[in-house]
Amino acid sequence: MKERNQSKASDILPVPRTKAEAKRLYDRISPVYDYLTRAFERKPAEMALGRLSLEEGETVLEIGFGSGHCLQRIAESIGKTGKAHGIDISRGMLAVTKRRLDKAGVADRVQLYRGDAANLPYGDNTFDAAFMSSTLELFDTGEIPRVLEEVKRVLKLGGRLGVASMSKENGESALLRLYEWTHKKWPKYVDCRPIYVEQSIRDAGYEIRTKERVKLFGLPGEIVVAVKAGRASEYADRSG
Repeated sequence: MKERNQSKASDILPVPRTKAEAKRLYDRISPVYDYLTRAFERKPAEMALGRLSLEEGETVLEIGFGSGHCLQRIAESIGKTGKAHGIDISRGMLAVTKRRLDKAGVADRVQLYRGDAANLPYGDNTFDAAFMSSTLELFDTGEIPRVLEEVKRVLKLGGRLGVASMSKENGESALLRLYEWTHKKWPKYVDCRPIYVEQSIRDAGYEIRTKERVKLFGLPGEIVVAVKAGRASEYADRSG
């Protein structure tokens, strides 16, 4: 099993651009990001968010919130008694999202943070749910387990993780091969690439609850909802 998973990992294309380059890119395109991604990303993102079944009063984290469309939905779902947190590496995205939340009248229930999901600035066992859409596939292959482990750390026992991502699980296709060629040719601009979504989440120790295949503008994708399972003692606050 381990050898098979390692073989799968070697099949995922690398992300050669640096995080500094990613920050510059997303800062530059942040004013128009919503228009660039609406047709490609919004439908599966909304589907994945719906699968999380957020409830009023919950504390929820979104990683890589971009222009804030889903973060606004999260804030509306958890109501005035809930709290939403969002983390993104781009200062430009924070500015765009803040304006969106202010306009929607939900900014008071959202805390934004500019940072890296590989080192989340939150305490252990903080969140009822976490959400990522078109984000996990932005991390280089060796960093994906680190990100998922950090998310698991900050989730409460039984907390849910919802992920929508470009996927390699659906097999090969001419369109997928063309997209991967584009990623290899211009990796600093076409920085998303397909990954093994369910397998990555399972390998990180989550319990898979639901999974489904979707199309991202013709490309294969997955929506996975998983939970942080185990004994409470395994996830005791390290500061205790």
